[in-house]
Amino acid sequence: MKHAEEVTFGGSALDRAAEIRGDIPALAAALQDPRARVIVLWRGKPLIAGEDPLALLRLPLTHPILSEARAAPILLGREDGAAVFAHDLSAWAPETGEMPEAGFSDATEQVHPGCPEGRFAELRRVMTRLSARDAELAATAKAMQSWHASHGFCARCGAASEIHQAGWQRICPACGAHHFPRTDPVVIMLITRGNRALLGRSPGWPEGMYSCLAGFVEPGETMEAAVRREVMEEAGVPVGPVRYLASQPWAFPSSLMMGCHGEALAETVTVDPMELEDARWFTREEVAEAYAGLNPALMPARRGAIAQFMLRNWLADRLD
Repeated sequence: MKHAEEVTFGGSALDRAAEIRGDIPALAAALQDPRARVIVLWRGKPLIAGEDPLALLRLPLTHPILSEARAAPILLGREDGAAVFAHDLSAWAPETGEMPEAGFSDATEQVHPGCPEGRFAELRRVMTRLSARDAELAATAKAMQSWHASHGFCARCGAASEIHQAGWQRICPACGAHHFPRTDPVVIMLITRGNRALLGRSPGWPEGMYSCLAGFVEPGETMEAAVRREVMEEAGVPVGPVRYLASQPWAFPSSLMMGCHGEALAETVTVDPMELEDARWFTREEVAEAYAGLNPALMPARRGAIAQFMLRNWLADRLD
């Protein structure tokens, strides 16, 4: 797909500096470089600043609030020759004691008294207002912090593991096992038949919201096979030809969304209530009206998600 890397979290061409992750002298030099900067997260929320434009805040390594971090920084990459790291300040507790809501509905923002120029905000609420580079850095930092938070112990022997390779590996000192950041492959599919697209909704979604069907790829399964299996399981619709369109890293918590286009072989929909609340066919005109805000019965897929990206390109005949 020609426009594949226009998807949110993609296309910034970040230099990830993988060659220095295990180079102790090079890492030490990068940390001592006054040009080096740090991306800060608090409970999964990136530190941002401004309104229009909105920007991911980059702090110098000497900033006072970084003394509250309880783990070594993770190397994200380089910008203009200088290293960019990520630090987690989740141990900090706002004086008000307020706790953020769960998920993308969290509209609360928290300001650390030591950094009044910035605020912590839910990434899914601000991702479309960030530049491609800022979005990629934020998503990478969030995914890496989530992995470390949930993989502190060796999956082989159960002992506490240690951080290595500038945050890109954990090694078990007890049995020597090496563990690497986890990314779960997920297929998300735009299924069409003629002038219509098959969209579904999960329980608990906002009223009227429909999106592309999606599901995890199983071991020993191709993307194409996963598309056909998931659509059959969720909506009872057989799918023929399948082609890959684009991918999107989705750090909620750690997936790679692989967008595909599939052609349905039949129209009858049989929803599995354990998987979906509803699924139905929508015409191109109905979807276009929804995106224009003219269809009160249909709320389009979330802005910034690859589902909306695929649907918009389908409407514009740009799936090639």
